[in-house]
Amino acid sequence: MHNELLGRSVDTCSTENDYNGEQNLRILAVFIVMISSGLGAYFPILSSQYSFIRLPNWCFFVAKFFGSGVIIATAFIHLLQPAAEALTDDCLGGTFEDYPWAFGICLMSLFMLFLAEIVAHHFVDKKFNHSHAETDNANALPDIILKDIQISTDDLSEGMLNCAGHQDSLQDSKKIETGVSTNLKRVDDSGFEGQYEYKRESTDETWIDENTLTTGNSEHKFSADYVSKVFVLCVLEFGIIFHSVFVGLSLAVAGSEFKVLFIVITFHQMFEGLGLGTRIAETEWPPSKWYTPWIMAFAFTITSPIAIAIGIGVRHSWVPGSRKALIANGVFDSISSGILIYTGLIELMAHEFIFSNQFKGEHSLRNMLTAYFIMCCGAALMALLGRWA
Repeated sequence: MHNELLGRSVDTCSTENDYNGEQNLRILAVFIVMISSGLGAYFPILSSQYSFIRLPNWCFFVAKFFGSGVIIATAFIHLLQPAAEALTDDCLGGTFEDYPWAFGICLMSLFMLFLAEIVAHHFVDKKFNHSHAETDNANALPDIILKDIQISTDDLSEGMLNCAGHQDSLQDSKKIETGVSTNLKRVDDSGFEGQYEYKRESTDETWIDENTLTTGNSEHKFSADYVSKVFVLCVLEFGIIFHSVFVGLSLAVAGSEFKVLFIVITFHQMFEGLGLGTRIAETEWPPSKWYTPWIMAFAFTITSPIAIAIGIGVRHSWVPGSRKALIANGVFDSISSGILIYTGLIELMAHEFIFSNQFKGEHSLRNMLTAYFIMCCGAALMALLGRWA
């Protein structure tokens, strides 16, 4: 009965891989894939934080939605299809012949992720509502005085505050007679909105945005929206990293198709990194969490190279076509596909295009259709790469 469920009584799966040497090229692949992954993941972060490499807003706009298309296509073409192929391999037999487990596992992971998100939203909303209630009951908050603030009109146009010599109340610092917010969006001639800009000379200075105010080393009060964005971002990275592990292992022991696979995976990792990096870069991290985007990009950058290195080390024992490898690869790819399908369709498509305020106001329809076309291009290119990997 056990054998009937899990597979054939006689193992007919592969017992050896297609590794055919070219050791130096495989070692080189570790560093090339690391560079391409890092370029895709880090460049949007660097561009959003350092003015000397800051690109026009439309470049960030293109990268963001191109990356969204890449992630969505990855879920279907590079994860779900290979998972289905692995879990329906003839050598597995048993229950794998009777049921489409790849799609079932994908569906389960999608619903489990949805459950995790609604539970997380419940507790986050409950926490912040409770905090607001306590604030209202306190009935008297001390006035927060900002010392030595001098606002220059040039810096105000860039959405930044400079601190220098006068006392003003918080109300005066956020509204200069005409009610101008300290958070200003940059809008270029094309109508694309830029990222919020903050000027922070050091972590000990006052950090101001439209939601919170902190001074000295006091903790940043996260908004519910911030927590939600970070949750989605972590889930997205988790799904991509899962996939990257098996990509690296497969490349390390590939046979005659190694060179083609190497080229395709190099671009594959760069495009995936671009999609992840733009999402990391657009998140407004508080000063106390300044290191988080760098760590997240680093985790993605090193995952595939480490997997390639491990694959080279176990090249004589790791067999992608063996029973255990097929099941493990199929299950993890199915889980990752469910994660990326949910994140892609809900967060990267529905939320961005329908439920957010990004495409409201002047040029809204033009910008929305442009973003849609760019996303389709990203999905099409990633789907095309599925022809080889």
